[in-house]
Amino acid sequence: MSLAPRAVLVHRTTEYEELLARHGTHGQAAFFLSSRGRSLDEVAGRHARHRRALAEVAAAVPLRWRQARVERADLDRFLFGPEDVVLVVGQDGLVANAAKYLTGQPVIGIDTDPDRNPGVLVRHRAKDTAALCRAATGQGGGTEPLTMVEAVADDTQRLLALNEICLAPPGHGTVRYRIDTGGPLSASAGEPQASSGVLVGTGTGATGWLRSLWAERGSPLPLPAPTDPRLLWFVREAWPSPATGTTRTAGGLGRGEGLALTVESDRMVVFGDGMESDALELTWGQGIRIGVSETSLRLVV
Repeated sequence: MSLAPRAVLVHRTTEYEELLARHGTHGQAAFFLSSRGRSLDEVAGRHARHRRALAEVAAAVPLRWRQARVERADLDRFLFGPEDVVLVVGQDGLVANAAKYLTGQPVIGIDTDPDRNPGVLVRHRAKDTAALCRAATGQGGGTEPLTMVEAVADDTQRLLALNEICLAPPGHGTVRYRIDTGGPLSASAGEPQASSGVLVGTGTGATGWLRSLWAERGSPLPLPAPTDPRLLWFVREAWPSPATGTTRTAGGLGRGEGLALTVESDRMVVFGDGMESDALELTWGQGIRIGVSETSLRLVV
């Protein structure tokens, strides 16, 4: 007998809960903000709306389904199963945070604050949860396959992301590497560069950080759509010197193409969708290749 689906509710700690954790009580948090000309009421109101939405979503899950909850900070320790339906309750960025840990499970984005969130990935309301659960598990359920970006290191470490992957120095320094498009790098291939990092983004990421870099450069490269199997990459603040160049600082990648880097610094970190706490770490001489992933995010529409 096959298992009933499991609804996994993904949420994150609210600003109000973070204030209480820091200051101990509602009164102390209110005093802290009032002494700076701010009010706790708005933050508490957003917290209350979030909790109501989370409770409404949980109550609407079909009775025969199993349920689990996972907070954003625990995603890297949570084991998703093939029968899961993932209900992300919160902001657009929370969908991206969960996406890297999934392998094709349908994702339903529930917007808890429509007045503040763009709703690019959290497209639904809590009241529609029951119908969305049925659609996610029904025949021909309506899902949109969103392209993801993948980084694979030469020691088999692998990282997935929905918006972008950033390769950067730890902290705010400079990282050195060789960069090339195509296959794995040899020790002498590619252009040596020194920069504050490299960003490789998807069409979903084109609504965020990738778009900022694209606009700042005035890039002629067309931005991909979320379902396009195409990526854009930009080198951030490449530094020209006798030993480093600046000719390869932007480009596009289609399916089967890759951007290859060989590290020439003591340490490089590679993280996806802003989650630096779950990053790959590379050292001098290691190589990594970034391209379109075979895995996509199945977002319920």
